[in-house]
Amino acid sequence: MKDLSDLFWDASVEELKRGYVYDQEADAYVCLVCGQTFEQGIIYSDNHTFYEAERFTKHHIHKEHGSMFAYLLGLDKKVTGLTDLQKKLLGYFFQGLTDKEIVQELGGGSTSTIRHHRFTLREKMKQAKVLLALMELTEAHSAKPTQWIHPPRHARMLDQRYDLTEAEKQEILDKYFPDGPDGPLADFPKKEKRKVAILKHLITKFAPNRKYSELEVNRILERIYPDYVTLRRYLIEYGFMDRTPDGRQYWVL
Repeated sequence: MKDLSDLFWDASVEELKRGYVYDQEADAYVCLVCGQTFEQGIIYSDNHTFYEAERFTKHHIHKEHGSMFAYLLGLDKKVTGLTDLQKKLLGYFFQGLTDKEIVQELGGGSTSTIRHHRFTLREKMKQAKVLLALMELTEAHSAKPTQWIHPPRHARMLDQRYDLTEAEKQEILDKYFPDGPDGPLADFPKKEKRKVAILKHLITKFAPNRKYSELEVNRILERIYPDYVTLRRYLIEYGFMDRTPDGRQYWVL
């Protein structure tokens, strides 16, 4: 199965809005927030109520994550393309507040300014639709479209280090894992793109829907490379993993 970031970025707009995708290979529904899977054909229960897999996936998202709107809005501005003010305003719009009520919430401004922001955001939505259509047409017309890697959803820096194709990533992995993808890492490179390729591979060693202790993370990484502390630090720094402030728990982003 694809890693969680790949599932997220390959999801359609409708799938992002509902918060889950159906993975044919696993025959399961996958939560796009935490990666938890719900296998087709199994009956799930909660509080004496029984659900088939897809229905329970919806129940899980509502119970555990609340709102896909809140989750998507909380993504970094480099991912959403929105300023802090635009994100705040979208939150007010989502709540159904009037322009006058929003001015009161902001503690100043004018209703005409809020109205202009509504107009601007709707124009951005139209532009995004056209760009999406153009890109899909371009890739469909291409005899062999380039397959780019997907950066982590919570990447703290989106720059040229992620300018990497799947073919280039595989070439790097072949070089740095001479005994195969499950073998040891020969060296941890200094070049950023090579780091990204290796980190994207390393994150597949962790389940997306569970918490790991620091000791568990260290043991998994130590089997791959002696300097597991460096690997762990870069997995967090590059947005593939996160941890609690005390460092006791780690999880895939």
